[in-house]
Amino acid sequence: MKNKENERLGLGKSFYILLAIGMVLLVLGYFIMSTNEITISAIILFVAYVITIPVALLWHKKPKE
Repeated sequence: MKNKENERLGLGKSFYILLAIGMVLLVLGYFIMSTNEITISAIILFVAYVITIPVALLWHKKPKE
C-alpha cells in the first residue's frame, strides 16, 4: 500500500536524498549563523531554501514506457 502511494506521489530515492541534503544545509546554515558568520550562513541558507528544497519537490523521474 505504501509503495503504491509513494509511486503515485513521485516520492523516490532521489526525493529523499535531495530533501536530506536540504535539511543538512539548513542546520549547517543556522549553526554557522550562530557563530556570527552572517555572509557565509546567508549563502548556505539561500542555497537550501531557494535551490535544494524546491528542486527536491519538483524533481520527477521520467515514466518508464
